Amino acid sequence: MIPPAVEARELVAPAVGHSPAAGPVAADDTDPLGLLDLFGAPFAVDPYPWLDLLRSEAPVHHDPATGLWLVSRHQDIRRVLLDTDRFLPDNAQNAASPLPVAVMRVLVRAGFTLPPALANNGTSGHAGLRRAVARFFDARRVTAAVPVVERIADELLDAVRPQSTATDGSDLFSSFAQVLPCRVLMELLGIHGVEPATLIGWSDAALELFWGRPPLERQLELAELVAEFYRWLAATVRGDTAPPDSFIGALVGHRLPDGTPLDVDTAVAACFFVLIAGQSTTGQLIATVLRRALTEPGVWPRAAEEADLAEGWVEEVLRREPPVTTWRRVTVRPTRLGGVELPGGAQVLLMLMGSGSDPAVFPDPAHMCPRRANVRQHLAFGVGRHRCPGASLARTEAAVALRAAARRLPGIRLAEEASEPPMLGLLSFRAPLRVAVEHAP
Repeated sequence: MIPPAVEARELVAPAVGHSPAAGPVAADDTDPLGLLDLFGAPFAVDPYPWLDLLRSEAPVHHDPATGLWLVSRHQDIRRVLLDTDRFLPDNAQNAASPLPVAVMRVLVRAGFTLPPALANNGTSGHAGLRRAVARFFDARRVTAAVPVVERIADELLDAVRPQSTATDGSDLFSSFAQVLPCRVLMELLGIHGVEPATLIGWSDAALELFWGRPPLERQLELAELVAEFYRWLAATVRGDTAPPDSFIGALVGHRLPDGTPLDVDTAVAACFFVLIAGQSTTGQLIATVLRRALTEPGVWPRAAEEADLAEGWVEEVLRREPPVTTWRRVTVRPTRLGGVELPGGAQVLLMLMGSGSDPAVFPDPAHMCPRRANVRQHLAFGVGRHRCPGASLARTEAAVALRAAARRLPGIRLAEEASEPPMLGLLSFRAPLRVAVEHAP
């Protein structure tokens, strides 16, 4: 288990917009990286000075607060993701902070287990299971899904539009960005028997419990929600009512390399991962895309009509401010990375967000440039055999969401209260939790 990190109050970080060259500063002559708190509010609000400092001064840095080895340069992260002989994904879905016994009891009573399935699977069974999942997100299906995404986006914006002109304005995160990918995913995968709001709540609870550092009382609340989520998934997989051509039906009918059927626990684990990644993280992406487009002068009105601007903007947000900010690997044996010797069993944290601002790959990385020639070299979706199978769908949903919102809500602006929105700041996930907008007079 990973020991909890230091308290956020111990960290001194510059404000948003501060020159990254200054970097985090300590009150004395101690190493400023000793003040880094990966779970702290200052890091969630403005991680760029820390990421720049890591990349320039300590590209492979041991963080004593978490025991993790932080890897921040693009070339090193890419090497780790591609070198599956030395770096395994086994720890990718482990809890980021220790789970107390009382919390574990709640999960055990629900039969909760996450055997190797997708993101945490380095076994020979991964390739076949990934193919079974990926065919639901291939180019043909994503192209066919565009009208579905557009229809649901328009339905949601029909409800948002009157609110945006009201005195109190509206929140595009809770009313639009969060709901759109959940409804799309449920329709595309044939998920029934649960309300979108319930699935969103379950998914967000899992992210906070396993990738956050909440106090015990909150952990117990989250564990109950995760237990409900798991019991529903397990009952749905075991129910034997899913059509064979549905997502769950395909998992139930999947065969491992030796010809044996996929066991229920692994099928449930695959569903658990896909339903979270396919809607929570995509909702976070859409929220960031919308907020950044409303912040950058001229982008919002152009996104409604200018060809391919929405797609280019989504790529720049993925490069600079992806919802999945980090991912984990563990070393098989002692190995050298970025000039640093890592021991066998080293817990490695890949700073995906920092890699997108690596000036060795992306000139003037702080500048948002939707026509950037090499923007797709970012690592927001990973690379190699564990690259996100839903990358194409997420990109499409975010671009459709931006274009539809800019077209249907042309007269909005960020509300004054939105200048510093609350941020989701988990070990591997970051996004604004509100996109408050109002009608621009």
